[in-house]
Amino acid sequence: MTTRFSFALHATDGAARTGVISTPRGEIRTPAFMPVGTAATVKAMLPESVRATGADILLGNTYHLMLRPTAERIARLGGLHRFMNWDRPILTDSGGFQVMSLAELRKLTEEGVTFRSHIDGARHELSPERSMEIQRLLGSDIVMAFDECPALPAERGRIEESMRLSMRWAQRSRDAFGDRPGHALFGIQQGGLEQDLRAESAEALRGIGFDGYAIGGLAVGEGQAAMFGCLDYAPGQLPQDKPRYLMGVGKPDDIVGAVKRGVDMMDCVLPSRSGRTGQAWTRRGQVNLKNARHADDPRPLDEACSCPACRGYSRAYLHHVFRAGEMISGMLLTWHNLHYYQDLMAGMREAIAGGRFEAWEAGFHAARAEGDIPAV
Repeated sequence: MTTRFSFALHATDGAARTGVISTPRGEIRTPAFMPVGTAATVKAMLPESVRATGADILLGNTYHLMLRPTAERIARLGGLHRFMNWDRPILTDSGGFQVMSLAELRKLTEEGVTFRSHIDGARHELSPERSMEIQRLLGSDIVMAFDECPALPAERGRIEESMRLSMRWAQRSRDAFGDRPGHALFGIQQGGLEQDLRAESAEALRGIGFDGYAIGGLAVGEGQAAMFGCLDYAPGQLPQDKPRYLMGVGKPDDIVGAVKRGVDMMDCVLPSRSGRTGQAWTRRGQVNLKNARHADDPRPLDEACSCPACRGYSRAYLHHVFRAGEMISGMLLTWHNLHYYQDLMAGMREAIAGGRFEAWEAGFHAARAEGDIPAV
């Protein structure tokens, strides 16, 4: 097993890429979807169940873990991998986005961010140096630089100011991260939907030097067309020989469109959140198990799926347990959704390797256009 972090690009098909990220804790096949384990758990799933879906890596959240149970406590208990019983790679975000979206009474300065916890109102400070310290205590395999992410739409001046602050914080993150063999630090490109600001950000990050590069500041309210417009150029502004990570995306068609444009890694809470609210993602699109039309349907959720929910249970049962408020509903539907997302990634990896991505994408969209077929 490797003792260092590396990325090998195996094949390309247009802008789409497939390869392998190697870490001391195992390989990550790209393009990769990372299930989100916000509070050291993927909700409604056991770690071995998450692995069984095909996931190579999980995402943990710096903001939530620093508040509860605290990074210091997790470190005393052996680190995040041991704490949550996951021995594969873990990526942790920097906490910057959650400070923007969740924290109360947020005050931004050159030094960092002061805020009050959304849990108990306690005052906290988060800076590039503190974010690096927290992620070191957690034992993250892939650490994200600390950045500031304004919601879109925003004035160009606000985006420009935020991007340049994030680039100064990126240098401080790099300095604080230091030399940690086997662990990787990713920089985060910012710049909103402004191509020249994205280019300036990418140049600054290249100058600092990172093990991978994220595309930040998207999926924050701009809509899919605007996001794809940005992704038509943003991945190409980043180094070709390093992983590219699109943060916080997304729906299956968002993911396919991102991979088509050169993205290697993605994460989103959507498959697990949808599973807990009676929503299933399938090759024919989204299925709402709350609907009464499923009450007498003996068919599986998706006859082509091999997950436990589809192998062992009918739509009628899944409808019943959701309406009855039974915990197994969220467990089965989350398992199905994560399984579907990993099947989606495996299908794209195979298609890119075989030079068939365009045909695969056409089939993906055709199946979704057909839609879910009601029982006869």
